[in-house]
Formats: sequence, C-alpha cells, structure tokens
Amino acid sequence: MNPNIFQTLTVLGTDEIRGILVKRVDQQKQAVGIVVGVIEPNGRRVVAYGNLAKNDPRPVDADTIFEIGSISKVFTSLLLADMVNRNEVALDDPAAKYLPENVMMPERSGKPITLLDLSTHSSGLPRVPDNMKLKDMHNPYADYSVNDLYQFLSSYELPRDPGSEFEYSNLGGGLLGHILAHRSGTDYDTLVRVRITEPLGMPDTGITLSSSMKQRMADGHNARLTPVANWDFPTLAGAGGLRSSANDMLTFLEAFLGYKESPLAPAMNAMLEVRRPLGQTTIGLGWIFMSAHDREIVAHDGGTGGFCSFVGYDPKERIGVVVLSNAATPSRVANIGLHLLNPKVPLANPEPPVPPKQHTEIHIDPKLLDNYTGRYQVTPNLIFEITHDGDHLYAQGFVQGNGQSMVLPKFELFAEGEKNFFAKVADNQIAFETGPDGRATSLIMHRAGREMPAAARLS
Repeated sequence: MNPNIFQTLTVLGTDEIRGILVKRVDQQKQAVGIVVGVIEPNGRRVVAYGNLAKNDPRPVDADTIFEIGSISKVFTSLLLADMVNRNEVALDDPAAKYLPENVMMPERSGKPITLLDLSTHSSGLPRVPDNMKLKDMHNPYADYSVNDLYQFLSSYELPRDPGSEFEYSNLGGGLLGHILAHRSGTDYDTLVRVRITEPLGMPDTGITLSSSMKQRMADGHNARLTPVANWDFPTLAGAGGLRSSANDMLTFLEAFLGYKESPLAPAMNAMLEVRRPLGQTTIGLGWIFMSAHDREIVAHDGGTGGFCSFVGYDPKERIGVVVLSNAATPSRVANIGLHLLNPKVPLANPEPPVPPKQHTEIHIDPKLLDNYTGRYQVTPNLIFEITHDGDHLYAQGFVQGNGQSMVLPKFELFAEGEKNFFAKVADNQIAFETGPDGRATSLIMHRAGREMPAAARLS
C-alpha cells in the first residue's frame, strides 16, 4: 500500500475524538454515553466515553447496542437495491403490486407510488400516518398494526404527484420495508438478517435482541437524560426499528468502502447511482449526499425517543464514521460525524439542558377551572383542548396539517397558582391569560425551556 495515501486522511486523532466526547457527556450533558467508530485505509478504531445508563457504572464500548433509528432506512434501501439486482423487484414497480388486492394505494394524476419514490422520500405520503393510536407517547409506533397501515393507505389522498417533491416520510420508509418483506414471504427482521447482516458478518444488528445483546443494550435517555423506554416498530420497522453496535456499523461501512468483499457490492454501488433533489443537496437510495468544502459525504442520521446516531463516509477518501449515543438530545450527533469526516464542518457547541423546575401542587377553587376550558391554537398545526371533570383539569393536543391529523394523549394539569398549571407526566406547564371577566383568552405553554404562546382562544 502506498504510504502517501495516509496524507489525505482528515479524521481526527483518538485523543482529540475522546476530548469531544468527554465535553459532550460531562460538560454539555448531551448524552450518558457516546461511541465513535472510524474506518480508514490503515484500519478501524473505536473511541468511547460514558456509561450504558445513568446509574450503570459499566462503560459503553464498541459492542454496546444502541437503537439506530432512521439509519434503518439505509438497510431498507439496500434490501431494495439487492432485490432489484436479483430481478425480484424493479425500482419503477408500483408499490401496490406487492400489497394485497384489497389495499387501495393512493395515486395522483394517474401516477402510482413506486418503490423508488418510497426510498427517496418523494411518494407524497406524510411523515407519519394520521391514524396512529399513540397509546404510549414514549413508544409511539408500538401499537400501529398492519391493518392500521392498510386502512390509512386506502383512504389517503396525495397532496402532490408521486416523484415530484421531497418530503421526509417515516411512513414511506416503513412501508417500503413492509413491502419488501411481503414480497420475500418473510418478516423485515428476518429479511435483514438473511440478506445483509449474515452475509456481512454483523451478529449484533437486528430488531430482536439475543440474550447477549440484551446484556449489552444501552438504556435510552431523553433530552434531560432521564431514562426512557425503547421504541418498537411491529409494522413500520423499515423506518427505524434496527439496533446495532459500533463494531457492526464499521463492518457495514467497510463493505461500502470496498475494504471488505461482499456479494452486496453491486447493490451498494447502485444505491449511489440514483440522485433526486433534496433542497440544496440530493438523495439516493436511502443515503443522503452532503456536499461542502469541496467534499461529498454520503450519510444518514437517526433518532428515537432515547437514542441518536449517525453513519457516513467519504467514497473518495475511503474514510467512514459512525457515532452512537444513548440520549435523544436536540443537538444529536450528526454534527460530530460530519466534523470527523471533514474538519472544515464546524463542531457544534450545544448548551447543557436547563434543569426542570420543581413544582408544588396547591388547591384552588374548582369553580375557577370553568374559566380555562376551550380550544387554543398553539401553533398553525397544533390545537390544545382544555377540559375539566369535577376538580380535575386536563389538556389534549390535536395535530393537523401537512397530511396529518393526530390526536395526542390526554394528560392532567395540576395547579401551582390560580392561572398556572403543570403536568406530572412531562415537563409541560401552562399559564392562562384572562380577561376582565376571569375567562381565559389565551395560554402560554412552557416545554423544555421553550415558550409556546397560543395566539388566541378559539370560539
């Protein structure tokens, strides 16, 4: 191997990477544990810092298991490319071709949704279906069934022609995984194992956790580093249901970078040949192409309720990076990955989360609760309805617009003042503004340090 090739590498040294992780975990409080994997011409290395859980002394490492969220879509599109290579499907096949006859896939202007449309987020389907039950906001996809999916598809009207415009869609990615599994006569987890992880030698990647994986699974945490439940995707697994380790994801990148021979090489190459517009960049089959500072990075990130992740590589320099974190913080970890792949991309400097305010419940005259009932427009797409039952006040959100109509779970509000209330199930507070008659005219919702004022009370 030519020793001069190492002069083109731009990935930071191990000590520098560790310094970034120490700052993110200890100072900026953006995770409980982060693992970074790097693949480059002279081999692979892993840098890890932090713990599996907030109260768990075990350190994270190269074999710690994380939810990888939407990086699952890259696996789903690799399945698509491989099935095209095997002549089992075609990119321009209508999605309806591989669904039961009683499912009426939406069309527009005589154009069907194709498998390519689903892979490139240009199907016209919304980000999430509007018939999600959301019985548990901490595990939102868990109760969504195949029947729910089919009912939604059969009743949805597309807002634009398929293939005409990008709109990121978890529904579309999950539907693609469901279709490919249905076409193969198996389930998504099995299809990924048989077609991808077993041929590549990735024993720690999948949906179903082995006993060994369960022991090495990190706990997820929310933005305030409070432990949260894992997410389950019984129907839309192709959108975000996979779990993996840094070691396995490095093996995945090795194959894409050509360091590892694989029967999937033709499919991997085909994923990069498709290009559709995505704002100022482009999207291929699963992968997003990011061009900046005379470099093109192929990447995807992911996030669930308790984890965030990134995987990306530079095909020209033949370097790749994976970043896995066990906290779902607003800053996420894609910026770390992009900075490691190209130091000209500035590293983010997120502020530590604001500690939640302590609230004390007080008793107020139940007659005051009548003053606050009604519906309030919090954002253009979010309406809050305030109701009361006896001495109890409740709030419930309704999301509408952008092809969505979602009912959020109802939660109780507890008084900490005559006009100020808080929720015990989440860090939400609501302050009512009243008129001369004492009736509320608007409200301000406080959530995670942000203020969301309602413009006015709806009649």
